[in-house]
This record gives sequence, structure tokens and C-alpha cells, in this order.
Amino acid sequence: MQDIVKKEVIKLLDACLIYHISDSPWVSPVLFVPKKGGMTVITNERNELIPTPTVIGWRVGIDYHKLNDATKKDHFPLPFIDQMLEILSGKMFYCFLDGFSGYFQIPIAPEDLEKTTFTYPYGTFAYRRMHFGLCNAPATFQCYMVAIFHDMIEESMEVFMDDLSIFGSSFNHCWENIRKMLARCEEANLVLNWEKCHFIVKEGIILGHKISRDGFEVD
Repeated sequence: MQDIVKKEVIKLLDACLIYHISDSPWVSPVLFVPKKGGMTVITNERNELIPTPTVIGWRVGIDYHKLNDATKKDHFPLPFIDQMLEILSGKMFYCFLDGFSGYFQIPIAPEDLEKTTFTYPYGTFAYRRMHFGLCNAPATFQCYMVAIFHDMIEESMEVFMDDLSIFGSSFNHCWENIRKMLARCEEANLVLNWEKCHFIVKEGIILGHKISRDGFEVD
């Protein structure tokens, strides 16, 4: 497990997402979150067959529960999924885009950097960018996205965290909407993951639902 953490720390240091810190009143431990694959069946001590998820790897996380307990909560709301799906469904064309390492695009205020300190056997580090384990990360990111696209939401697009859905009543309409949306991304320095982006399509998957001109259904 230490090798997994060491590789992750080196990657984060190279990307300037974390930095060495020698002293901080806030120190959180590293934890490991399993990356689950498919399902397998194992036999328990009573010779019963038990469906069990397979673990295909590990994701390194930080146990910020003490910091989160002391944090004033941000109650900025996430969208209601059913309302968002209603707005998206029934359109002719769509673009589905994904933010690149979404939370890491949000810088942490300098006076709060030390609060993200974590430790492992090879050193103590703190984050420069927002970590997914911080309790206000979802609300902060959604607020950031709404601030960027406030005049476009419900009119030509929907935003749920780093999932962006653009729509139009025709090819040209959708094209104009995506041009405007990409220009806004450039202005805000919002980086997209092009490998997960789909442009000018008639259907797509968003939040576990298939969206098309015929409506929406669970994927």
C-alpha cells in the first residue's frame, strides 16, 4: 500500500497540486478506497454462495472527518435530478461534456492550505487545490459552475457538478450554444476532458439516464 501512496504523492507533486509542509495543527491520515470492478461469487463458512464485488485497484484518499466536523457547512444546493432530466429531454441535438479533474480546478485560499495537511511515512503535505474529501467540495464546485453559466442554465444547458449538457432544437442551434459555452469555459479557465466529451449527438447518457428527443429512461 505504501508504494501506491508514494506513486500518488509523486504524481501530485509533479502536477503542483500538493506541497511539502513541515508543521500544521491540522493533520489527516491517508486512507484507501477500493476501485470496484464487476461481481463475483464466493462461498462463505456455511457453504452459501455470496455475490461480492471484485476489487481491481485502490484509490488514495484522505480521511478528513475531523476537519469536516469543524468546518462550517456550505448549503449551496445541487440540482434536482428529475427536474434537470425533464429540461434536457425532448431536444433534437445534444453535447455532453466533462470537466477535467473537476475539484482540482478550484484553488484553496492561502490561509486555508495548511488545513488540508495529510501525512504518510515519507512526509507531510498539503493541497493547493480542492480535494474531493472536503465536505464543502460538492457545494463549492456547483456554485462555481453556476456562477460561470448562470445565464445559460435551463435556457441552453444544464450543469451537475462537472457534467455539462448542452442542447438545441436544431443542429445550428446546438452548434451556437456549444460555441457560446466553450467561449465561457475559455474565459473562466475551465478545463474539459476531451476524451469524455460528445458533440452534436441525438442521444446520450447523463447521471445514469439515457436522454433523447423521445424523453429519458434509466440506462
